[in-house]
Amino acid sequence: MTYHVPVLADECISGLAIESNGTYLDVTAGGGGHSRLILDQLGEDGRLIAIDQDPDSPCADWEDPRFTFIHSNFSHMAQWLDYYGIDKVDGILADLGVSSHQIDEAQRGFAHKFDTTLDMRMNQASGMTAADVIASYEEERLAKIFWQYGDYKKARVLARSIVQQRDHSPITTSTQLNALVEPLHHRHVKKELSRIYQALRIEVNGEMEVLDDFLAKATQRIRTGGRLVVISYHSLEDRKVKQCLRPDISDDGFAGSIYENKVEHWKLITRKAIKPSQEEQEQNPRSRSARLRIAKRL
Repeated sequence: MTYHVPVLADECISGLAIESNGTYLDVTAGGGGHSRLILDQLGEDGRLIAIDQDPDSPCADWEDPRFTFIHSNFSHMAQWLDYYGIDKVDGILADLGVSSHQIDEAQRGFAHKFDTTLDMRMNQASGMTAADVIASYEEERLAKIFWQYGDYKKARVLARSIVQQRDHSPITTSTQLNALVEPLHHRHVKKELSRIYQALRIEVNGEMEVLDDFLAKATQRIRTGGRLVVISYHSLEDRKVKQCLRPDISDDGFAGSIYENKVEHWKLITRKAIKPSQEEQEQNPRSRSARLRIAKRL
């Protein structure tokens, strides 16, 4: 629990409606907060499969005959279920946030408060870093990322500053990037930096594409009557989840054809997103932006 405080923990477990002999999938195991609570609800014949691409996840060391840990990106969920001979599961939990452990590890490069290399990869063994994005993307593409993934109002100005600066010297650290952002704002600098770092993290890890893929596969791999529980942390994620679970919502360019022409597959258990209580937000400030949606597979 010290690795990462599970957000909306009671609400998630209640939403899964766990059956003691069921098979469940936690696709973002992280520090195992939610996984541990699921295991507590399972009987001897129950099973939990947990996936996380972070090699630091403590779940990898758990010893429990009911538990299987997979070091992988949850975009490979279906392949792993096939590998273990599982066709359908009774419920899937996805917490789409970055764990407190990852944020607080300076070398991971997720937070603007540290002077560190711009990495931001969930899996540090593969893929391009945030520094690579800063160094190689054209101005227009950088601006689009900052605007679309961070809702950053000065996206074009910052993208232009980055391109001009990197022509003289590389931008590889958070301090160097922060120095370009701070003069653009007289106040709320930390909030604007958070938007920019969020946008870079989403791009580096392909989070929107992975989420699309996950939602499509979850629709296929949860049994009739099973539950899908998803915690999102920004409007782009939440919009995609809503569009999967509520096909009557108008498409504004983010859903795409993966949701099978808006065929109704889900019954929403939560008509509105569940937010953390005031008490939880005070105890865990990083939970403030969390939005929980729960649905039952038809």
